[in-house]
Amino acid sequence: MSEVVEKENILRILSASRKAIEEKDILSLKELSNQTVHSASVYQDPDSIALAVLVYALSKIFERSKYETYKDWPYFNKAIINGIDNAIGCLKKNDTECFRKHLQGIRAAVNKLSGHLKLYIEDVFRKAMINKASRLYEHGISMGQTSSLLGITPFELSEYAGGTGISDVDLSITLDIKTRIKDALEFFK
Repeated sequence: MSEVVEKENILRILSASRKAIEEKDILSLKELSNQTVHSASVYQDPDSIALAVLVYALSKIFERSKYETYKDWPYFNKAIINGIDNAIGCLKKNDTECFRKHLQGIRAAVNKLSGHLKLYIEDVFRKAMINKASRLYEHGISMGQTSSLLGITPFELSEYAGGTGISDVDLSITLDIKTRIKDALEFFK
């Protein structure tokens, strides 16, 4: 079994995510997910990608406080905290297989939910995968590779990316000569 590429970063993200969940700090969860996307795009590491999707999905789930009113919520909340704690413990022991199992276990906890809560959270996870796929695509990973890494179709990714304007960015736009000279002089001061 392959080792976790960004072990220290993933430990940091997991620990900070747990703290953000306890403090109901949704903005921190979103920022942690964005930080993970950068690592995922550089290393194309499945663990970083899975973590980015998970943390982003959790930010979307916890920002909807109405979910807390569902009868299955306490179970799901506890499964998330336990899953994060166990994943951290496994990673600290360099047990990659155990780490991945607990990360997947958080996602699998959705299957034990019932009714509307299950449907809502499944939808949040699906949309989180598409969102993070678009961020990877934005970072320069090909559409086909990004789709493959996240288990979505290229059509889903292209439809989402087309709606966000990511594909419309003109990469040939440069600064005018005066601005470039000014920036260069500032750089060498």
